[in-house]
Amino acid sequence: MSEQDNHSPQEPPQTPPQTPYEILGDQGIKDLVKAFYEVMDTDPEAAEIRAMHAEDLAPVRSKLVSYLVGWMGGPPVYLAVTGTVCLTDPHAAYHIGPRQRDQWLMCMDKALERIGASEALKNMLRIPMQQVAETVRNQDESEPAPKDPNIIAVGR
Repeated sequence: MSEQDNHSPQEPPQTPPQTPYEILGDQGIKDLVKAFYEVMDTDPEAAEIRAMHAEDLAPVRSKLVSYLVGWMGGPPVYLAVTGTVCLTDPHAAYHIGPRQRDQWLMCMDKALERIGASEALKNMLRIPMQQVAETVRNQDESEPAPKDPNIIAVGR
């Protein structure tokens, strides 16, 4: 009789989580988004991007949760609701330059800290989050162009 015959059937090896969604799950993503908007709501460094949002953050919080669930490898909830995963159209009305992009990233970094995200998860998300934030940026400058009703020249 071989050694193998003396053991119970082997369980399939457990694979470690591969995606941010597998690591965080739905609740972890909800916690991340809650922390993100708490940072945005309270950190003076985020005042500029907070001013771009309505007083009630519940609707945008729900949208970000549904977006991140799919973006992090879970079910495509945002796509099912909106029919697209395009982020540029919903942000087109806002002046988002390098400073605003960096404020958003700062909020996300602090939110990851607040939920106790591992270094591995933060490293996994760092570049993709920077890419998302850069995609939403729609201005080269952080300061909006002056709005002078007397200037009609193209490009001003």
